[in-house]
Amino acid sequence: MTARPTWQGHLRLSLVSCPVALYTATSRTGDVSFNMLHKTTHNRIRMVPTDPEIGPVERSDIVKGYEIEKDRYVVVTPEEIDSVRLESTRTIDIDKFVDAEEIDRLYWNDPYFLVPDGKVAVEAFTVIREAMEKAGKIALGRLVMHQRERMLALEPRGKGLVAYTLRTFDEVKAPEDFFEDIPAAKADKDMIAIAAKIIERQEGDFDPREFKDHYEDALRTLIKEKEMGAGRKVTVEEPQGAEVIDLMEALRRSLAGDRGAAKATKPAAKKAAAKHAPTKKRA
Repeated sequence: MTARPTWQGHLRLSLVSCPVALYTATSRTGDVSFNMLHKTTHNRIRMVPTDPEIGPVERSDIVKGYEIEKDRYVVVTPEEIDSVRLESTRTIDIDKFVDAEEIDRLYWNDPYFLVPDGKVAVEAFTVIREAMEKAGKIALGRLVMHQRERMLALEPRGKGLVAYTLRTFDEVKAPEDFFEDIPAAKADKDMIAIAAKIIERQEGDFDPREFKDHYEDALRTLIKEKEMGAGRKVTVEEPQGAEVIDLMEALRRSLAGDRGAAKATKPAAKKAAAKHAPTKKRA
């Protein structure tokens, strides 16, 4: 393993603990990002801090302020911020165990891989992981990382654990605030039946390899061709939205078209799925 851990410390279940390391489970290294350059010199542009009244200012003259109302701030010093900063903890204490279904999906956040840190940690780590797997529960614990306290949800995955940071109650907006203005409506039973058949025919397995960011791919193609001197304009086709006049007719035509597509693609899809099926075990 060559990756650098995001955090190192101990995982503790009651009186049993072991050294562990936390690694980020996702990557954004493939994202295309741009720098701002001068159009003639192509030199990188530097951002100069500027006061709207006195112009450019020295960074040493900049302080931090929290806006309490329009154009009114409470200024805090670095020393004051340090006085309330939480020290990074070196232990993930498991507080409780819950069913995964109890945690609303809105609260799940970033995933990490949690692994034993060193050979001496393997036995205790394995005991904790296998006990969790047998219980079929999600472990909840707390961790202070990068001066922020985070709640973690831990679940067994293969020979290790996956740790998800959980959003706090205040971070998650109430769905009712957005859904309450949706007018109450009773859908036609026949339309629901047809839509249900369309859904049934489009059932399949989740394969993340099927999902591509076509805009990122187009940008990479554009950059590569610019580098090679081609410099053509690359566009991404967007699906054209059709205005639905007769909903029942649209559903019937969708079902008829889907029927034909299902017959043509189902054997091929199964063959492709078998060919590209993941070989690594999933918990």
